[in-house]
Amino acid sequence: MSKEIMNTKEVAQYLGIHEKQVYALVGSSRIPATRVTGKWIFPKKLIDQWIEEDAKHGMEEAMPRSRRISGSLLAAGSNDPLLDILLTFMRNSYPQFFIFTANTGSTEGLKSLNMGYTDIAWSHLLDAESGEYNIPYLPDSVNKVKYTVVNLFRRETGFIIAKGNPAGFQGFEDLVNGKIKMVNRQKGSGTRILMDHHLNLMGIDSKNISGYDREVYTHFDVGLSILSGDADTGIATAASAKLLGLDFIPLTWESFDMVLDQSTFFKKELQIFIEVLTSEEFHKNIHKLEGYDFKESGKIIYSAA
Repeated sequence: MSKEIMNTKEVAQYLGIHEKQVYALVGSSRIPATRVTGKWIFPKKLIDQWIEEDAKHGMEEAMPRSRRISGSLLAAGSNDPLLDILLTFMRNSYPQFFIFTANTGSTEGLKSLNMGYTDIAWSHLLDAESGEYNIPYLPDSVNKVKYTVVNLFRRETGFIIAKGNPAGFQGFEDLVNGKIKMVNRQKGSGTRILMDHHLNLMGIDSKNISGYDREVYTHFDVGLSILSGDADTGIATAASAKLLGLDFIPLTWESFDMVLDQSTFFKKELQIFIEVLTSEEFHKNIHKLEGYDFKESGKIIYSAA
């Protein structure tokens, strides 16, 4: 038979497989072939093309579906105005490095880290029993990752209200007086967990709170709802109130941390991020922001064994 046309035995030898496997490939229409006078024949040119295409397909299947931009890290989790400023400052100072972040809330950020969808989780989850932030949640929520916890900052959180407090809001008890309309954060966010913790302590049923089920995803969204008159109050950071020209009723100081795989900690992008966070130049640019404490910034506060 012509070298350009092969029979079943020749194809088997050419591919280094058993003749029966050739028939199986023919039967599943996975190999180019045609039947002439009752026998299968295989144009060598088409077989070579098929081998090349199959090899390309195998490479595509083996490669990750998401392509990483060089010098980039992925982050997900909580939201903070200072974090947004910090990421912009890093981008301007070191344009070759990126941290792309999604505002998913602390709980979803930790889930994403555990599933390998992100490199960093921003988190400020209060454990009601211990009063500690983030660490008590990690053995269960990040059990597939050998994690490290690095403090970014402590921040003051509380109720934000319109300038001059025209609604006369004073605290949690006023949420059920029938006159106050609030705006809430999404389920799983650290702020929502903080809100529910205090409601439970005070025995307040969320069903009696107007606006409890109205959810937004960032601190600025809370503030903008108040500025627009859609809500009288909501929990957000002191910095958000300051930046939006709103009044603030303090509630607590909380630890805002990043949780990451221990191997990620040593990546250049991450080290640059910490360098910017702790730099004198960055702090000069944000010194007017209120409600932050940087004493532990950039320090590892916990690592899984």
